[in-house]
Amino acid sequence: MTKEKVFQHEFFSTSGVNDFQLKIRDQLPVGYPSAVVPDHYAKTCFEADYGKRHKAFIDHCLKNPGSGSIKGHYLELIRIHEGKKPVHEGILLAALDYINLRKDCSDFVMLGIIRLLFQLKEKPLCSADLINKSEQTILDFKYWPDEPGIDSMCYWTENHQIMFSVNEYLAGQYFPDKTFTNSGMTGEEKKAKASPRIHKWLELRFKTGFSEWLSHIYFDEDLTALINLIDFCDDEVLVKKAQIVTDTLLFDIAVNSYYGQFVSTHGRSYTKEKLSSLKESTIDTAKLLFGMGVFAGEDNMSAVTLALSKRYRLPKVIFNVANDTQRRELLNKQRVAINIAEAAKWGLNRKTVDDGMILLSYQAYVHPKMINTMIKILDSYRWWENQFFPEFKALKRFMKIGRYFGLTRLVATLFERDLGRNTVEEANLYTYRTPHYMLSSAQDYKKGMGADQHHIWQATLDVEAICFTTHPGGYGDTAPNGYWQGSGFLPRVAQHKNVSIILYKLPKIGGLLVPKVLPFTHAWFPGDKFDEVIEKNGWIFGRKDFGYIALYAGPRYRRQKEGEFRDKEIIIDGRKSAWICELGSEPESGSFEQFIETVSSADIRVNGLNVDYSSPSLGRLQFSWKGDLKQDGSPVHLASYPRYDNPYCKAEFPPESIEIAAMGNKVTLDLERNTRDVDEFV
Repeated sequence: MTKEKVFQHEFFSTSGVNDFQLKIRDQLPVGYPSAVVPDHYAKTCFEADYGKRHKAFIDHCLKNPGSGSIKGHYLELIRIHEGKKPVHEGILLAALDYINLRKDCSDFVMLGIIRLLFQLKEKPLCSADLINKSEQTILDFKYWPDEPGIDSMCYWTENHQIMFSVNEYLAGQYFPDKTFTNSGMTGEEKKAKASPRIHKWLELRFKTGFSEWLSHIYFDEDLTALINLIDFCDDEVLVKKAQIVTDTLLFDIAVNSYYGQFVSTHGRSYTKEKLSSLKESTIDTAKLLFGMGVFAGEDNMSAVTLALSKRYRLPKVIFNVANDTQRRELLNKQRVAINIAEAAKWGLNRKTVDDGMILLSYQAYVHPKMINTMIKILDSYRWWENQFFPEFKALKRFMKIGRYFGLTRLVATLFERDLGRNTVEEANLYTYRTPHYMLSSAQDYKKGMGADQHHIWQATLDVEAICFTTHPGGYGDTAPNGYWQGSGFLPRVAQHKNVSIILYKLPKIGGLLVPKVLPFTHAWFPGDKFDEVIEKNGWIFGRKDFGYIALYAGPRYRRQKEGEFRDKEIIIDGRKSAWICELGSEPESGSFEQFIETVSSADIRVNGLNVDYSSPSLGRLQFSWKGDLKQDGSPVHLASYPRYDNPYCKAEFPPESIEIAAMGNKVTLDLERNTRDVDEFV
């Protein structure tokens, strides 16, 4: 038996995609842009005509250099397409090197190379050497974990599954009769292998939404894979399905954004993007498609992909939704993802490796219903050496014995609170937006559980005039010990319109991943980003333009007075804490002084984790660690939301079809019938 080749590299916990870098050896070509030319944030649609927005984006790309990030080579695709010299071919060759070494996130990089080969290889600025090397790279690559080679690429999360599968399908389509060197399969065989995975992924996204819900990081990757599939796939059924799912993803962004900023709750997020929407991964795409945002170039590849696309056009209705910013109030409720225990309902067998891999898209590595299948997967894919799973390698002998004696599920259940911190299951999302603020939450989501990348709630008044709370997992930059990324342990959150109540109950004893539980929770409240900040009666008030925020931390809160978070962080010490956030504005609440007076004098009683608050805008709100949120004695539903429930779309969960209507335009999407009826495109 031939020994498998090992592709292992220095491994680290990432704080964002920009941590991954290409090694560019070539010098800058003569005349190549040497410095970044920044764009400016547009709060209103800077240009109604898509053709002019498209030109503005292309011009921005041509003025700016590519970079060493794993998305940095996408700008070179624009230069090649536009025939604008010089192209920094060294960045593209570095991208090929990255893929050939099978580094984590190679699938991100590969999407750009696939587009290069399908769309640009006949362009004058594409050298024969670059094309030959690109073709060899796609022949040599490992497209799924059952192929030969030991590596630590992440294949399993929701975004990676569609990227790897689309790359495999299109590579097979590009070389239908050739033998791929790593797998020994022909291109036609690779298409046949990848196609069912793509179909199932698209089906689950349409019916249940994205498990990495409203992710301002990973929607960028999903979009890029989907647009490649739409542009190049030879199966028209898959093309139409991909168009349908792309529409739902962009609708998700449009209805949960604030003036082009995708600042909702997120199923997966990192610190940098949380603290400033100008650095998040979809804001370039928002400006291209919706006219609001900024061409930031921080961490984006979908805007380039969409700008080069010949077969995807945005339905006008989704543009309308994104630009309906002056609506007096917008309330969106939606349900996303599934519960692992209900896998059979969605046609998935938890005991098989193939369906277990699909369930790993929910990152359910140690879910009690999945742990034994995870052991099978670790065996089948030789993942005991995968550097994402060091805990499993250390416990391999115990896990094998435990499975034999039926103990693994028991242990997984006992330690799920800590070990299950990556799992994303069914979530009920709530976004309330006015012209002056937005408040968004994941309702009553997995209270008390660990969470590495979940962003549970956020209030937004402006680009960086924001507020959210977390329980720090530690004092580091990355999960599980991130100070702002994710949560050591999650709160119980309930939102009703412009008010959220956030409760924390921290364990006394930690676990394997978070052994020391920090005994405090904290809020991000950057005072320098607001026009005014006032403190009164346990409340911190902020004003930005005509929008107001009131954050209740109680009598024992303290402000951070030193270090990098000075006057940006508010802390409540103790294992139990209750926060309240109420938003207002001049049209709703009168002057800022009136808002401060009415909120600070409102009756509020906090007894442990029992909150009784008489909101000036909503009436009496009662909420505890258990039980309903009540408004004036009546329960407010926090669960079992529809697929969509907002002024533009009403769709059951799961939907038979999804119809979106706004400002005289409409789109009707039906995955089962594979129909996409659009009355007008941008």
